[in-house]
Amino acid sequence: MCMLELLSVKRVNSFWHEREEVVTRVMDSIATRCHSPDPIDLSAAMLALTIDLTCRTAFGEKYGHGDIGGGRFHRILEETQTLLGGFCTADFFPRLAWVHNFTGFQAQLDRNFGELDAFYESVIEEHVRGGRPGSGDRDLVDVLIRLQKNPIDGMLMSSPRHIKAILTDIFIAGSDTSSAALVWTMTELMKNPASMKKAQDEVRKAVQKNKHRVDETDLQHLHYLKLVIKESLRLHPPAPLQVPRETIEDCNIRGYDIPAKTRVFVNARAIGRDPKYWKNPNDFHPERFDDDDVRMIDFRGQDFQLLPFGMGRRGCPGINFAYLTIELTLANLLHRFNWALPEGMTAEDVDMEDRFGMTMHKKIPLCLVAVDVLGKLE
Repeated sequence: MCMLELLSVKRVNSFWHEREEVVTRVMDSIATRCHSPDPIDLSAAMLALTIDLTCRTAFGEKYGHGDIGGGRFHRILEETQTLLGGFCTADFFPRLAWVHNFTGFQAQLDRNFGELDAFYESVIEEHVRGGRPGSGDRDLVDVLIRLQKNPIDGMLMSSPRHIKAILTDIFIAGSDTSSAALVWTMTELMKNPASMKKAQDEVRKAVQKNKHRVDETDLQHLHYLKLVIKESLRLHPPAPLQVPRETIEDCNIRGYDIPAKTRVFVNARAIGRDPKYWKNPNDFHPERFDDDDVRMIDFRGQDFQLLPFGMGRRGCPGINFAYLTIELTLANLLHRFNWALPEGMTAEDVDMEDRFGMTMHKKIPLCLVAVDVLGKLE
């Protein structure tokens, strides 16, 4: 359903206006803080951007902009992501699930679920009542309600609970991972100033001088930027452990007996750094993807050496949406601003340690000094 209805190429492309508007608004917000002596917390800015964009495309215009609806959802979603990334005893020892009643973990889960459920309920009710201007599918909730009323073969959604479950999957998997990918890419560029300069020069050359932002029509000309993103995804896949598989029967793989109901996790981070397939695997070197032996390696699940989005039926259905968001945002960050480390820091001082959780974030937020280049030219 996600691939055919919610996140198809056609559907993703239809949200071009929302992407450009949200990205422009965040760039303007960063520009207003350029004159402050305090560095900009880019990690927080990128998370706000991806959550705002997902709110806009899923719920409609009024839930963006960090207003009452969007701001409320930001808080709930951040708590949900924290809980999901924490250690859950019952995941490893199901018989010890009762422990959570004493640690307070179960109470946190129940409270968070109640808030999330109430928020979804209010959004769905508003969409069902109608009365909004326009017609047709304006956001993802509209699509889900249409599928509930007029189900397509194999896409049964008998109750609002199905809609809520799908929305949760989209938000948890989408906003958190895209923001992590953006932060890691900017981190690598700050540690590798030659790559930063090359990427910025390309973006600024490709965009007409009278334009104050990069739009999606410009992205086709940004070859090196694509290499930068690809290399960053190789080193820092947002979800290092892919969605687990579970064997449905006993099987034998290369001489190993695997019993039924065994969970298998694919370590995308280890694959992307395997010296069997990558020269100097721990080095950030976007130009490697221009070499003949790796030029054709793609990250969309066709090549097992690079699986940041997984593969097959368990692959990320939002790959098109996520990649466009990452590419458009990064291009605008490099086009509009010059970036520098806080005073006293060098590239060697940039922390590269990651934080434990479902999504691989930087342990220490990325804080940078921005100079609004376009503002100086006005």
